[in-house]
Amino acid sequence: MNDAKTKRSGAEEEVPQVEVGHSGSDEELIDITSPEALEDPSGDERIATLEAERDALKDKFMRALADAENARKRSDRDRREAERYGGSRLARDMLPVFDNMKRAVAAVPEDAREANKALIEGVELTMRELLNVLGKHGVRVISPDVGDRFDPQLHEAMFEAPMPDTVAGEIIRVEADGFILHDRLLRPAKVGVSSTPAP
Repeated sequence: MNDAKTKRSGAEEEVPQVEVGHSGSDEELIDITSPEALEDPSGDERIATLEAERDALKDKFMRALADAENARKRSDRDRREAERYGGSRLARDMLPVFDNMKRAVAAVPEDAREANKALIEGVELTMRELLNVLGKHGVRVISPDVGDRFDPQLHEAMFEAPMPDTVAGEIIRVEADGFILHDRLLRPAKVGVSSTPAP
């Protein structure tokens, strides 16, 4: 630095030189461009918050994924059930038609059967065709025989009566056949059941 001179009371005096700059100590200077200097002192809290948000979003996503999969499975099950059991109302409404044709054939007296043979055969063929059509759609006939055991899951007891040479719970009369659609009961077979007590 150049010398600075001042005039004091008419005389020139020299001002001492002052050096600006390094103090002479070996202090380490901080590099403000380093990542450590830029790091937020509350960075750990921010990371923890972001991780918590991530975990919450991941949980919501997994739940939504599970809900979507459950909805797809329910939809598939409903579709399969609609395919298997969708015609149950129509099938149930057709059962009286079968019953009436069966009663018509049974009502023909024995002595008139030969004279009405063609008519009876026509009605029986129609009954068989009706059963074939119902069978294509999964409908089967429950046709118990006299002497079979009464099954409350397949049969409906219309009456009970004591009957010689029978045991309580045996079917003694079949009033009407039952029908089952795949594994669902459309209509139980209507039967009479023996009430004869065991000897």
